[in-house]
Amino acid sequence: MTVSAVLIVIMAALFACGVYAMLERSLTRVLIGFLLLGNATNLFLLVVMGRPGLAPFFGAGDVEEMSDPLPQALTLTAIVITFAVSAFLLALIYRSWQLGQADTVVDDEEDIALRDRGTVEEDEMDDETTIEDDDEDATTDFIGTDTAPITVLNHRDLDSIRDDAPVDRPRGDER
Repeated sequence: MTVSAVLIVIMAALFACGVYAMLERSLTRVLIGFLLLGNATNLFLLVVMGRPGLAPFFGAGDVEEMSDPLPQALTLTAIVITFAVSAFLLALIYRSWQLGQADTVVDDEEDIALRDRGTVEEDEMDDETTIEDDDEDATTDFIGTDTAPITVLNHRDLDSIRDDAPVDRPRGDER
């Protein structure tokens, strides 16, 4: 097996373990899964980079001998994103532990009711409401400027408003 094939196998195992760990209800396991996914992403970018070469500085050598700088920049970005999301997840885990002495996400009443809802109730929710037919005054459309809650001011309304923004008009069309 070549080095790239070994890295691909390790990357696939890290992705699989990371996804499996993120599907758990424990926030700590979600954090571990996210860290595994971050490391698998870094390995993926390492494999994508290709063969190693010279540092991509101007004048360091021929362009063919230099390594591609884009995967290196993406790897640094992935490291920073992984660190930021990990810090956020650690804060969530700490707050969850402070409030409930557990880091497990449990179902609340709305989740249980949503899971137990049948297809008939979902069809009823999809039906449109008839509030427009029952009450003709129930509308949010503003007809005319008398009932509008916002007054639009123009530069002709007040002398203190300066309207000297450039306007795109065809040549010869002076208004």
